[in-house]
Amino acid sequence: MTTSTAVTNTITPTRPYLVRAIYEWINDNLLTPYLLINAEEKGTFVPQQYIKDGQIVLNIAPHAVNQLIMDNDAIGFSARFGGVPQQVYVPMRAILGLYARENGQGLFFDASEYPAEKTEESATEEPMIQSPEPVKKPSLRLLD
Repeated sequence: MTTSTAVTNTITPTRPYLVRAIYEWINDNLLTPYLLINAEEKGTFVPQQYIKDGQIVLNIAPHAVNQLIMDNDAIGFSARFGGVPQQVYVPMRAILGLYARENGQGLFFDASEYPAEKTEESATEEPMIQSPEPVKKPSLRLLD
């Protein structure tokens, strides 16, 4: 195994870092951060009654949420939905974008950044030898 191969296998996804940076930028500009979520992603806990087409958009402004935690694995907080307090948990792999409500500026993410999770069936199968895939260059998509 070469050094460059070892490094590429251990590099963490950029999404958590970009989410935190865009969240800070949106708040610094006194805008409202909206989080676009794939509500069908495993481990995602969001208010089910607000899901449309498998997605949900949540306002995560400091005044709208309590106990906001953004780490490398997930975003979690509590908020009121229809006056009822609920806990929300969103794995990083479920975050599709973070943008400002007022102007739509922010970032949307490539779903392929995170590998598909193995189901119980596929986890028990014999591992297949695969040729290494070429390293994909990172890309950003800015909205005007």
